Amino acid sequence: MSIPTQLSLHGYIATIPELTKIRDGSPRFHARFGVEQFRKEPDGSFTKLDPVHGDLVAYDTAAKRAFEQFRIGDSFVAAGYINEYEIDRDDQQIPRKEFVAHRIGHDLARTRYEVLRRSPAAAETTSGAASESITPAVGL
Repeated sequence: MSIPTQLSLHGYIATIPELTKIRDGSPRFHARFGVEQFRKEPDGSFTKLDPVHGDLVAYDTAAKRAFEQFRIGDSFVAAGYINEYEIDRDDQQIPRKEFVAHRIGHDLARTRYEVLRRSPAAAETTSGAASESITPAVGL
């Protein structure tokens, strides 16, 4: 049995995130991202290179949550795919790429945060609807 995998990206939010709507009214998250680059030198040290930048987008629920949670400088990990498209500028087709995130969250290795989970005792109400009672699960 093979393990299902997706393309992943890790980096930091490099611009102020934007939340807009696409033609059908669905939300779209957009921010520029950066990925730090390093070169290993013969003596074993590392030299920091210029970061690589690109466009990060998400749609629907992921877009809303990303817009609520991310700020400039936040480190993230995302799973998704690369969308290649062209824009028309001065009657020329210019190729562009963007990373479309299906899933996105803060990078655990670089971010301190607290996970909130539903209380097990209040998981269901008598009506069968999930309770909004939240308790901290992990605090860093």
